[in-house]
Amino acid sequence: MLTRSRAPFYGIIRGNAATPLGSIVLPVTFGTKDNYRTVNIKFEVDGFKLSYHAILGRPALTKFMVVPHYVYLLLKMLGKTGVLMFRGDLKKSCDCDQEAIE
Repeated sequence: MLTRSRAPFYGIIRGNAATPLGSIVLPVTFGTKDNYRTVNIKFEVDGFKLSYHAILGRPALTKFMVVPHYVYLLLKMLGKTGVLMFRGDLKKSCDCDQEAIE
């Protein structure tokens, strides 16, 4: 299922470039069965041992036409029947990151 990908990417592990194992295009859906948005996103696959399963970068957020509100840890995007809003939780994010380090 993976297609070859040789372009290194940066910023995941400080100071190191990574060459992906490959890339794959998958449908990503946000929302509920009544109000949702689905877009095909290309993922670069690697074997990092991090607390994250996937990291959506700017190209993915652009495809979803996301409006980020960084101060409020909030993302907004249009769904089929209205605006979808997703709130982040700084404490949960820090706790997950600490678990991955230990």
